[in-house]
Formats: sequence, structure tokens, C-alpha cells
Amino acid sequence: MQTTSQTFVPSPWRFSVAPMMDWTDRHCRAFHRILSRRARLYSEMVTTGAIIHGDRQRLLGFDACEHPIALQLGGSDPQALAEAARIGVDFGYDEINLNVGCPSDRVQDGRFGACLMREPALVAECVAAMKAVVAVPVTVKCRIGVDEQDVEEALDALADRVMAAGCDHLVVHARKAWLKGLSPKENRDIPPLDYPRVYRLKHRLGNYPVAINGGIRTMDECLAHVGEVDGVMVGREAYHNPELLLGVDPLLFGQEAPVSSGFEAVEAYEPYMARQLEAGGHLHGMTRHMLGLFQGRPGARAFRRHLATHAVKRDAPLSVLRDAVALVSREWTPEPPAHNPDSA
Repeated sequence: MQTTSQTFVPSPWRFSVAPMMDWTDRHCRAFHRILSRRARLYSEMVTTGAIIHGDRQRLLGFDACEHPIALQLGGSDPQALAEAARIGVDFGYDEINLNVGCPSDRVQDGRFGACLMREPALVAECVAAMKAVVAVPVTVKCRIGVDEQDVEEALDALADRVMAAGCDHLVVHARKAWLKGLSPKENRDIPPLDYPRVYRLKHRLGNYPVAINGGIRTMDECLAHVGEVDGVMVGREAYHNPELLLGVDPLLFGQEAPVSSGFEAVEAYEPYMARQLEAGGHLHGMTRHMLGLFQGRPGARAFRRHLATHAVKRDAPLSVLRDAVALVSREWTPEPPAHNPDSA
């Protein structure tokens, strides 16, 4: 098993959980923080217009336990992004991240997300505007290219521009985004992964920090990637199999995990859940992020079924979760993880 040395100082972005719409809300992030002290957590993408004109507390509020936490912004107007970034920092976010990777039609209509891969000069202007008004890191998450672009030219052009504008860190989803002909869901799976392209970018940029994203499902894969780049960003697997995060601190940072199992994680999460219920929250809003716990264990299906049936009730108490956990066997040895063909 690989461990970090005492003299090694890993990048703050050595492991992060990707921003995911409708998934990485404040309850999800609070739960993920129970599993790892060091993972960098990201908000769902929030548009500049929503922040400037909307309910900021609802959109941006978070619990202090979530630090370090980044706010991901969607937009393409430098002044609006600067204002939204300043507001985000006033709320206490530790990083501002610009979305240059989302391929949805709604995002394209708003001239932000992956379509900005075609406008590296504008992205750089946006980064510079945010850097001028905030002291926290400003970062960019992008694709390797879109549609007919040459991925060598497109990614280098974007990286060089944002680096010159002061971008502190670049996260690259190692797939093209096909804005013509593929849905957002298809764009997460159909375009082939090209990890070597991201490695080449990192090697060309030298000490400039680059992280890789896309199709990463195991800690072994994370360890392999950080031999080539500065960090990994894991999305759906971290959500669907949250116990993956138990390996982050010991394997990537050389530190003890805050809890040793999903069972301990649930117990540690209970005080947060109790506070939220007392404040008028609903149990389902929190337990929906925990359905991936206990994968493979006898009783895991019963755990999920119990929560799906009872936690959705409006006044469901915390005891519903405890009853669900009681259905899961604590006596179990996991099988070795299956090979991930995407990582080949």
C-alpha cells in the first residue's frame, strides 16, 4: 500500500469531489466531510445571475464543517463573475471555480460551460476579473476540447491563457464535450477518456498544478493518476460509493481517516442531522446522499428500501435512519474491486 512520506506536502487539490448538480448540496458535502478531512469539496454550479439577484442564503449557505469548500460559478461576463466571486468569498468559500466543462443546452444558451472552450481569451478575462477582487484561489474546470476541436491545440490554448491570467489550478475532465448531438448524460460516458492528453498538459506546464477528472472509480486509480498529475477529482463514484472517501486521507495525504467505516460515518453525521431537523429540515434531504453506503454488505438493499419508504415522510425522525442501519450486517469481508475498463 502506498503511503506519503513525512516530508511530502501534497497539493490542496490532491483529491476533490466534483461539483454535481442536484447532488453536491450542503447536506451531501457535510456527509462527505465526515469521511475525509482533506478532500476538497465543491458546491453545485451556481450562475452569476442567481447569486446577484437571487436568495443568496439558500444558494450559498453552508455549514462550517464543510471547509475546505469551493464555490463553482457559471457565467461568462467578467464583471458579473467578479461580483459573484466577491459575494462567495464574503460567505466564506475557500476557492472560486469557473465552470468551462458543463455541456448542457441551458448552459450553452447562457454562453457558459463547455462552449467557452472555444473562447480562451474570454475565459482568461473572466479569471483575471475574479482574481482582481478576491484573495482566495481562482480555479477553472474544463474539458480537453469540444466538438471538432483538436484537443492538443484547444487544451493548450485554454491552459496557457488562464495560467497567464492568474488561474491557481486547472481541473481537466479527460473527455471532449460534444455539444452537437449528445445529451449531458451521454457526454459523461460516450466520448472516450484520454488521460494521456491531460498528462501531456501537466508535463508541459511543469510546476503548474493540474488535476484530472473523469471515469475514476477506485483508490488504486487515484494513486496511479497522482503519479502523473497533481490531483484527482472524483464525481459519480464518490457519490454512489461514499465509502471510497475513507481511503483519501490515509492513501493520498498520509493521515488517519476520521472514521473507519460507514457505520461510524453515520454515527458521526447524526449531530449534524439533528441540528438540521431541529431547524426545520427534512430527513430525506440528508439520507438521499447516503444510499450508496454499505455496498455489497448483507442488508444493504434493505437499508436503502427502508430509507426510500420511511425517510421521505415529511416528519420522519432520525430513528428512521437508525432503524435502516440496524438492517445491515456488520460481519462482512468485501470482495476485491472489479477492474474499471475506462482506466485501461
